[in-house]
Amino acid sequence: MAVKPSQSGARILSALDKIAHHQPLGVSELARLLSTNVAAAQRAIATLSTEGWIQPTRERPAQWELTTHIHLLAQNARGNHDLRRRARGMLESLWRDTGESVLLIVPEDSNFVVIDVLESAQYLRSAPPLGFVVPPKASATAWAMLPYMTLEQQRKFLGSKPTAAMMEKYAETIARGYAVSRGDVFSGSTNIAAPIFEVDGRTVGAVLLSVPNDRGGEKEEQRLGAKVLATARKISRGGAPCTLSSV
Repeated sequence: MAVKPSQSGARILSALDKIAHHQPLGVSELARLLSTNVAAAQRAIATLSTEGWIQPTRERPAQWELTTHIHLLAQNARGNHDLRRRARGMLESLWRDTGESVLLIVPEDSNFVVIDVLESAQYLRSAPPLGFVVPPKASATAWAMLPYMTLEQQRKFLGSKPTAAMMEKYAETIARGYAVSRGDVFSGSTNIAAPIFEVDGRTVGAVLLSVPNDRGGEKEEQRLGAKVLATARKISRGGAPCTLSSV
């Protein structure tokens, strides 16, 4: 006999998802997004708050946002990730060599997700948290990985065919081996990313260096880009595919 799913459990998980995507979020807005009444939304919020998943902001009336619990969970879930384990030593070397924040990012479903972060020790630094979902269009991560994917895979991430502007970015990555994004994800931050390849040529991740714009500049980007590319090649088990769908 098949076990029926819990409707209340599904509502709570849906509430967590809505808060994650629209935070900070009030009770009335959550009820609207869930297509339910305020009382049901309040019960979901009470459950998530009691279990430590969300917390109120200082605004009045109260708005709700995620706690760090979800990032800790993501870190534990990724703890045995083969690529993360294999890449850690080389990411640490890049981190020590540059003094900047180093990230490991992987494609997951139709998203790019941060699965490892080594944050710069410098006072002025830039680094997203574990579990951060990187935009698939305007980001060094996307420009580093998408050029080596099939058109079908590109459509999956982008929701449509790549634009002419995107194709130019892809061509730049192919020409120099790494991609550069200046303030496209976080204002004031320059990101430099290079793709990681499996034996069969699949793009399985990217190494990314996040640098405040004050420490950037074209020459510095070239210097750091070479280091990021060298690290990604060391982590890779194979080379770039011979046929690139984006060119």
